[in-house]
Amino acid sequence: MSRDYIPAGDEEMIAWLRNLMPYLFAHSAELGLTPAELAPVAEAAMYCDYGHHWYVTTRTAADAARQKKDDKRAAFEAVIRPLVRRLQASATVTDAQRRAMGISVHDTRQAATATRPMATVNTAERLRHVIHFADEATPTSRARPDGAMGCEIWGKIGTTPADPSELTFLALDTRTPYTADFNGSDGGKTAHYMLRWVNADGEKGPWSATVSATIGG
Repeated sequence: MSRDYIPAGDEEMIAWLRNLMPYLFAHSAELGLTPAELAPVAEAAMYCDYGHHWYVTTRTAADAARQKKDDKRAAFEAVIRPLVRRLQASATVTDAQRRAMGISVHDTRQAATATRPMATVNTAERLRHVIHFADEATPTSRARPDGAMGCEIWGKIGTTPADPSELTFLALDTRTPYTADFNGSDGGKTAHYMLRWVNADGEKGPWSATVSATIGG
């Protein structure tokens, strides 16, 4: 298939048009073209060229308007953030007032990181641990504490970890339970788990007690 002689790009097409039209008029007799034939072509070319010019002009104006809008927003954020930080630090501003203003509520963030998860491990399946977790404040509920985005689950195979630095991150789970699958070579070994809540700001709660279980082979 031959390539279309009309360029696909707008800029290239307009340059091609501006070269074509003067040539058609300058050589109309040689080409056997009459004024009646050229008139509608010339009108369409004029509007095409004008349309492109209008598009470029309005796009430039739109870009400038968007930049102005972004600059105004940045200027507003620069002054509102320090003000909100002062309100957040104030002992007289209530949570109800914070909610009414649409700013973060301190108590909600703190609740997500004030308590610990409690975990139990189901070892009924071969090479699989199903880890159920709940908050220590509501151990019979599957719900996360207020403000918690999810529960971080960390683990280690082998000896009991002396501290969390020995653990490997497994998942940030938003719903209990979490399932851990193992390779055949892990059968008979012991897996140890520690969990903690995380809120939407990325703040971490205290670690749970270590929970250990044998990996069924």
